[in-house]
Amino acid sequence: MTIVILGSGNVATHLGKAFHASGHQILQVYSRDKANADALAALLNADAVDTITGITDKADFYLIAVADQAIQQVVDQLAEPITGIVVHCSGATNSNVLARFPLYGVVYPVQSLRKDIPTSLENIPFGIEGNNMEISDSLLRLMQHITVKSFLCDSEQRLALHIAAVFVNNFSNILFQVANQILQEQNLSFDLLKPIVLETAQNVQTRMPKDVQTGPAVRGDTETIKKHLQFLIKNPHWLKIYQQLTEEIARNKH
Repeated sequence: MTIVILGSGNVATHLGKAFHASGHQILQVYSRDKANADALAALLNADAVDTITGITDKADFYLIAVADQAIQQVVDQLAEPITGIVVHCSGATNSNVLARFPLYGVVYPVQSLRKDIPTSLENIPFGIEGNNMEISDSLLRLMQHITVKSFLCDSEQRLALHIAAVFVNNFSNILFQVANQILQEQNLSFDLLKPIVLETAQNVQTRMPKDVQTGPAVRGDTETIKKHLQFLIKNPHWLKIYQQLTEEIARNKH
């Protein structure tokens, strides 16, 4: 398959390398920053372009791997004659943003990827959607050569998955940051929490989150909760987070 990659960031780099390693021919890498296009194109034995008008209309597959807010702009500038499959990689963007093309879809990695960190894609789930069943099947076959965890989903399911990923990844990480600040104020190291962080992540690999919930809220330990709230009263933002999460745990314990 001949491929054009639009973007030179994290997802573009990882998928570009994976497609190249699988034997696909990367024809072009597009980026508005020529230096970035050159760098990725060199890794993929491809031509670098920094203008949309320089993109060939003869490829089999076009991977739009840019920031969500830039997808529409890229789509609007792509030439009409494109007959290959055009996909984006966003979790929160509906597939119909690509509806001006006859063949289109989505390949969404359920993972935060960074191009400077080597990552094997073979165990990362990819949500796959096509504008018809034939395209869905083609994209699924393509991606299953990279990861067997590729699966079909629609735009609503993908949005739900993206939201869930924000909860378990982005929100948990900001809670780690809050915990670190709480400890720093008491001259304690975040290293002290790393074993319990790891244990929590390991528990949900084999059991449902509700079944491994611990803490004063699930026990109904109001005295401990009061002590925590009193400690946090000097920081209203953390106090509010603690209260809301405590209420959510209590609501879900039955």
